[in-house]
Amino acid sequence: MDRWGEDAAGIRPSALEQGDNVITMFDVIGEDWWTGGGVTAKRVAAQLRAIGDRPIEVQINSGGGDMFEGLAIYNVLREHPQPITVKVMGMAASAASVITMAADTIEIGAASFLMIHNCWVVAAGNRNDFEEVAAFLAPFDQAMADVYAARSGQEAKTCARWMDDETWMSGSMAIERGFANALLAADQMKVDETAKASDREANEVRAMELTLVNSGMTRAQARARIKSIKGKPDAADDKATPGAGSTDWMASAAAVLDSLRA
Repeated sequence: MDRWGEDAAGIRPSALEQGDNVITMFDVIGEDWWTGGGVTAKRVAAQLRAIGDRPIEVQINSGGGDMFEGLAIYNVLREHPQPITVKVMGMAASAASVITMAADTIEIGAASFLMIHNCWVVAAGNRNDFEEVAAFLAPFDQAMADVYAARSGQEAKTCARWMDDETWMSGSMAIERGFANALLAADQMKVDETAKASDREANEVRAMELTLVNSGMTRAQARARIKSIKGKPDAADDKATPGAGSTDWMASAAAVLDSLRA
């Protein structure tokens, strides 16, 4: 997510108008508690129903997120009866790379990236607990390796090795390895500075939440701590929060993180 925030945030299609058969995925995969957004299987299924029995274009720039939601979206797209073209506008990492594999045709920018790796979870306990977690994750890693292998033509064990190494593939490498079909024309992409700033701020909040969870807090405790500093102004189910829109919270957030790291 840090790499997405630095390298791919704010990349959007350059066209001023989008066709009515285009689905954009410029967000985390899964429900985003902080913004009320996120790419979910439910929302993608609703968009597909609205578009109807027509070819689909999916534009992706996402650092990933919930692997289970990514697999669900992959299956929803695979069920669509018409051809699907995915365009990787900036990055399709982690769960977003799984979604990308649902396409009949994949176009990727020369300076865009696909990233594949094993599932991640936050766990605590003794060695027996960790052995149970490892056993729990194994079939999901295998499922992702099978998805990558089916799309690329590579062997599943080769894909599993790349996942073990957390492999980043540039546009040309993705094409060479069978993960994409063609390069995306550079003039189809631009950097939207407003979107870039918004993407980065949301990414900072998510990173802080994960740091707090890794420090021993529950997710609910982490969210309460961050909300007390920043507020949660954009979430769909909240009223406006005092101080919303101010960036002063970032200094306080940095102090919290420095304290935790120390």
